[in-house]
Amino acid sequence: NVKKSKEMVTSLAIKKRSRVPGVMITQTVEQLPPGKSTPDFTRKPIAVTVQEGKKTFFKAMVSGEPAPTVTWGRNKGEIDDPEKYKTRYDERAREHILEIININPDQADTYKCFATNEYGKAVCTTTLNVIAGDQQEPQDFRSMLKKTKKQLPPQKEGEIDPKLWELLISAPKKDYEKICLEFGVTDFRWMLKRLNQMKKERADEQAKQLENVKQIEVKPNGKAEFGFDMQLWDPNSAVNLYKDGVMVPYADDENSKHSLRKKGTNYIFSIKDPQPEDAGFYQVDVEEANVLTTDFRVPAVEFVDKIKDAKAVESEDAVFQCVLSTPLNRITWSREDSSLEHGDKYEITVSEDKLTHTLRVKDCEIADKGAYYAIAGIASSRASLMVEDTKDDAKKFQVNRPEIKHRIFDSPPSFIVPLKRRTAPQGYECYMSCAIKGDPAPRVTWYWNNISLNTNTNYHITNVCGVCSLLILRVGPKDNGEYKVAIQNKLGTAESSMMLNVRGIHKV
Repeated sequence: NVKKSKEMVTSLAIKKRSRVPGVMITQTVEQLPPGKSTPDFTRKPIAVTVQEGKKTFFKAMVSGEPAPTVTWGRNKGEIDDPEKYKTRYDERAREHILEIININPDQADTYKCFATNEYGKAVCTTTLNVIAGDQQEPQDFRSMLKKTKKQLPPQKEGEIDPKLWELLISAPKKDYEKICLEFGVTDFRWMLKRLNQMKKERADEQAKQLENVKQIEVKPNGKAEFGFDMQLWDPNSAVNLYKDGVMVPYADDENSKHSLRKKGTNYIFSIKDPQPEDAGFYQVDVEEANVLTTDFRVPAVEFVDKIKDAKAVESEDAVFQCVLSTPLNRITWSREDSSLEHGDKYEITVSEDKLTHTLRVKDCEIADKGAYYAIAGIASSRASLMVEDTKDDAKKFQVNRPEIKHRIFDSPPSFIVPLKRRTAPQGYECYMSCAIKGDPAPRVTWYWNNISLNTNTNYHITNVCGVCSLLILRVGPKDNGEYKVAIQNKLGTAESSMMLNVRGIHKV
């Protein structure tokens, strides 16, 4: 009986689904102990094409508790020759690497990567294509080689959750900053370089082309929704929804817990009455290909002070403000079912302690009146905006007298003291300021190389009685460039700019 029991345990093979398409996971125990997990790949090795006589790399990132052992293999031969193959682990990048040296055409093959621990095994495959030495190297391949010579800057944010890259790859650019802040990444320049490289590496894995991608967020109707536009190659393809790697059934009935609304090429998935237990990592697959990944977070937060009804006269600004019980980098501002973004029409700001969130509706028009929502986690607050039409009132009391265009104390924006060119030593604080005037008080926007800085938490921006300042706590070479202040009120605009030159630390 003991022998038979051991044979049953040995032959136990529970197939599990990976979050990464193309990875097969086998669990070899009936039940996982608390805190333990089977191996999985957080990043697969990608297919490569290389010219004969050169070398290349396959790189993989894995997860699992305890940490899996990673081995490599190929379909048509062995990889035990140290003159042709070398394996190593990059501790900083958390990458398992197979280096293939002095490549020959007979090494073109399908390669396998295995991740194994005592609870199971994960495996994935990739391919190596070899260009014979007598063939001319394609132009696009030469360009790719030149680009791969550029080394990415060191990771400045510590160990980054692999979920971040999965979210960014399928998200629109306007959502990059929001997603990075949620994961604690503030070095956006480094992030963009890394993301662009990953997109190139994974280009051959993209099975579907998405447009109009909207990450998951709670809507005023109380549902959490996400969606995209997608043209299926095969209309009969299976579209599956997963939460944390487990398939979630959904219906076309909007009263279901999980539902899908499809109109033409537009797909909208929704979660009715979202609760804290609905938080998780959601993915949409078409057949076996992952097309969208989105992270639904439900922070424990309430409104200490909700937004209140506001009134405004045409061409004036209206302000909604709320206070949270827990600091959040960002909340969702909505009007009906449309999320509002920071820009020309709406100014969205957050206090330094991340508790007070403000929406400013600029230059109000009659069309701006209606209901506005502040949504934090699964909590929401609603208020109305009333806009007074001054044109009708003016007609009622119109008299024949010379038109007065402006009050005598109205004045366009201008600079009393403009920005001045600065040179700052690397690693120290850098402070720049200017003095402005204008009535009504001008709106102030700071730019670095024409990129708005007003919502960038790497800079400390203040405006006290017309003295506008910007502080960089630790200036570095990445801060070189043109800084500009743009001021605007209803009578006009003005700009002042300066160049910042950061002095590096030179070795003697």
